Amino acid sequence: MAARSITGVHATIGTRSFSMPTGGAPMQVPMRHVEFLRLMSLGSCSIHSSHVASLSFKHIIHATTIEVPEGEAATGQLLEKSVNTIRFLAIDAVEKANSGHVGMPMGCAPMGHILYDEVMRYNPKNPYWFNRDRFVLSSGHGCMLQYALLHLAGYNSISEQDLKHFSQWGSRTPGHPENFVTPGVEVTTGPLGQGIANAVGLALAEKHLAARFNKPDIEIVDHYTYVILGDGCQMEGISNEVCSLAGHWGLGKLVAFYDDNHISVDGDIEIAFTEDVSARFEALGWHTLWIKNGNTGYDDLREAIKEAKAVTDKPTLIKVTTTIGFASPNKTNSYRAHGSALGTKEVEATRQNLGWPYEPFFVPEDVNCHWSRHMPRGAALEVDWDAKFAEYEKKYPEDAATLKSIISGELPPGWADVLPKYTPEGPEAATRNLSQQCLNALAEVLPCFLGGSADVASSSMTLIKTYGNFQKDTPEERNVCFGVREHGMGGICNGMALHSPGLIPYCATYFVFSDYMRAAMRISALSEAGVIYMTHDSIGVGENGPTHQPIEHLMNFRTMPNILMLRPADGNGTAGAYKVAVLNRKRPSVLALSRQKLPHLPGTSVEGVEKGGYIISDNSTGNKPDIIVLSTGSELQIAAKAADELRKEGKSVRVVSLVSWELFEEQSDEYKESVLPESVTSRISIEAGCTLGWQKYVGAKGKIIGIDRFGANAPSGKIFKEYGITVESIITASRRL
Repeated sequence: MAARSITGVHATIGTRSFSMPTGGAPMQVPMRHVEFLRLMSLGSCSIHSSHVASLSFKHIIHATTIEVPEGEAATGQLLEKSVNTIRFLAIDAVEKANSGHVGMPMGCAPMGHILYDEVMRYNPKNPYWFNRDRFVLSSGHGCMLQYALLHLAGYNSISEQDLKHFSQWGSRTPGHPENFVTPGVEVTTGPLGQGIANAVGLALAEKHLAARFNKPDIEIVDHYTYVILGDGCQMEGISNEVCSLAGHWGLGKLVAFYDDNHISVDGDIEIAFTEDVSARFEALGWHTLWIKNGNTGYDDLREAIKEAKAVTDKPTLIKVTTTIGFASPNKTNSYRAHGSALGTKEVEATRQNLGWPYEPFFVPEDVNCHWSRHMPRGAALEVDWDAKFAEYEKKYPEDAATLKSIISGELPPGWADVLPKYTPEGPEAATRNLSQQCLNALAEVLPCFLGGSADVASSSMTLIKTYGNFQKDTPEERNVCFGVREHGMGGICNGMALHSPGLIPYCATYFVFSDYMRAAMRISALSEAGVIYMTHDSIGVGENGPTHQPIEHLMNFRTMPNILMLRPADGNGTAGAYKVAVLNRKRPSVLALSRQKLPHLPGTSVEGVEKGGYIISDNSTGNKPDIIVLSTGSELQIAAKAADELRKEGKSVRVVSLVSWELFEEQSDEYKESVLPESVTSRISIEAGCTLGWQKYVGAKGKIIGIDRFGANAPSGKIFKEYGITVESIITASRRL
């Protein structure tokens, strides 16, 4: 079924096509030179001090009337002026920076105005109010749209000075939205498609929390997720992955606006993208609408949003046909308006075209008066919700306490005590199985610990046994079935993690298939989203062969900033890795886990893992061993066995578990010296991965045992032997030191 069209027709003005509501008068675009306007007298409404600038221009025109409507929505000239204010804040910022994407904000300004001014619930003075509506700009290159809206709405994070420093060093207005820089920005977007994935994660979180905490008499979790995505997002595969899941899960409080402007960096999208997007979304289980008049069809936008909110059992895609670079006389509807500043002459021509007589970055007083209502309104919304929560707390104290901890991120007292403890006498076990024991123990004490895998739950051992599957009709459950969608899984988990500090998502696949979701994992690290990733590591995967055996992956993630790469060797190491991962809420963790069974080693500990690197055995004195053997994961047992053999030869040997390079580097110099004394240069490392990077720890005189070629098909024991990941290799290397 085709998307239902919201009424609208196209009109042509000169050589430029603009959209008009049916029956509407043609838009007047006066082509005359205008002087900049400064309002000589200020009205009685409270305005941002940043909007009041010096009266330094030669030509000053006195304002005679200021239109400030009594109702909620701006209408008539004020509406047009507000939308054009958004456009010109974007134009001016990009022009001053000589960098950025101005065309999208010019075309999407009506959408942005309606959402931020009429629809969304938020408190500008508390961007982190729990029950706010979430907005995601998946078309992150158009970030000046969001910055302009945050500025008008009264967010302290975006002053006029911030707009003037768009995309500059130290600015709170970076070239793509960054949640860790700009309060009011929910997630970090830029790589196309990541934003819509994050939005699905945010909507999933809302649905899950609403199902768990809402009561027949009190709806305490009730907010929407709105997202704007463009043609580029639609082309990226991740968007199809996550939108398929959103339809499957029936995320009724997810509303996506598709900026259908038909322009990409290389030209008209007809060169590469001709599918019927609305039909595809219908097939994915979405409700779809089409606004043909996205440039001035304000009532169409309002009607579409109203209809979207009335459809509660599925997400809604609102296709909005817009004009990129709207009203730019020479660059509108062209790739030339996409990824660069308009240029001085074109900015002036656009000002004339829209009759905009104001100097750069100026917000007209009536526009400012209108938008200023959002500060008291937002504060009132939060006060009302707080009162509702107080009532909720009286009636449902246990649920209220749990929800509070999810909102604050406060962990329950003694939560880590539930992690299993292991002894060397215990049976050998694959660390993936030990991971499941830890995961299930944590699920009983962490109030919002949930996640799943990319269709390998039975292999990666990610099933929480006491809960069912999160589905459309069972959203209160905690096992999330992502299907074979690694990239989408990572992006969704980022949104979940950034919804609330106490929501801890995890996801799993084979380590080698982290390649499919590395872009999302990088955004995890950049946006400080504490997702826990669990994986199958190394040639120990065995018979699956080289396509499934990671070689370069450990070092790949060790080089990525703000991510913890953890490779535990046994039960206590795995428990320690989970403790570290849960505690690090502002950086993701990757747990590389074995498929093959491993022994529980003497000397491993949770406390040691927390330091990243530590001694598990040592027969030396005075911090002067003859040899130091460093290892991680499944090879630590090999290092321990080799050390025993070398000790029989009379050597003093220290075995070090370097489970997390990142954590080890964060320790004091004194601690690192106590583990790896500089005076001891006879060092050997062994790890079933690429050798690059180990030079840092073994030094120029040390020996590195690793793998710098792809894996092979064979049982894991055979592959380890053929690739020289053995006790014998360590002993041989020791004799060459």
